[in-house]
Amino acid sequence: MIVPETRANILIEALPYIKEYNGEVIVVKYGGNAMIDEELKQAVIQDIMLLHLVGIHVVLVHGGGPDISRMLKKTGAQSRFINGLRYTDDEAMEIVQMVLCGKVNKDLVRLLEGKGIGLGGMDGGLFRAVKMTDPEGTDYGFVGDIVDVNPKIVQDVIDQGYIPVISSVAAGLEDNNVYNVNADTAAAKIAIALKAKKLILLTDVRGVMREPGNDESLIHDIKVSQVPALTMSGAISGGMIPKVDCCVEAVRSGVERANIQDGRVPHAILIELLTNEGIGTMFH
Repeated sequence: MIVPETRANILIEALPYIKEYNGEVIVVKYGGNAMIDEELKQAVIQDIMLLHLVGIHVVLVHGGGPDISRMLKKTGAQSRFINGLRYTDDEAMEIVQMVLCGKVNKDLVRLLEGKGIGLGGMDGGLFRAVKMTDPEGTDYGFVGDIVDVNPKIVQDVIDQGYIPVISSVAAGLEDNNVYNVNADTAAAKIAIALKAKKLILLTDVRGVMREPGNDESLIHDIKVSQVPALTMSGAISGGMIPKVDCCVEAVRSGVERANIQDGRVPHAILIELLTNEGIGTMFH
């Protein structure tokens, strides 16, 4: 049991951070185990509701890979990945749009108890994308790169006192297609467009490790100028590279700080924003 004095001290510790972030935009990319485990999901929702109630404008951006895989399996379609990306053909894109803009998005809106407004990346021209290409000419189907962001509809939702909940799909810039886009990238792009104070990427690792796989080697603080050296040393490698790239782009484009942190830790968002210790790896 926590004695009343300890509870008071916890609240007092949070006060300067509440003042700092009051009226500011915080973009949270929600994904990984925190979307699957019901207790973790409730903790994330509670964090977002508390921040909203103390005057912090949270924008929630989500993916939904496990739900997409389950729905594809139900329809008899195969989940196929190329270089870590889900190959998205016509049939798969229909399911991606249905799952992300429908089930996953509206389930999160429902959990926010009347405070959430669900948006797809097509709404109000929010995200526009072109077909993803790479130097090898690999075909990923309807997987897109976001090239244009119109944040007005998101800002309107914030101004009306609601929490925007955004699914990671985008309208085609040069065609009438819908594209599946990376949720980390979508979160970074909207954070830049909204001039957010902070970007948080929830994932299934503690952050960037000086020795990958060794949790004791967590790097708490990284200047974006240090990233090339850390990449050369192997500290930033594999699936961590695109996440770090999102953080670097955000910071270089005006977002004050960006975090990669462990969504498997209950209330990770509050720990990072409202305590002296923080959590994960911060880029600035």
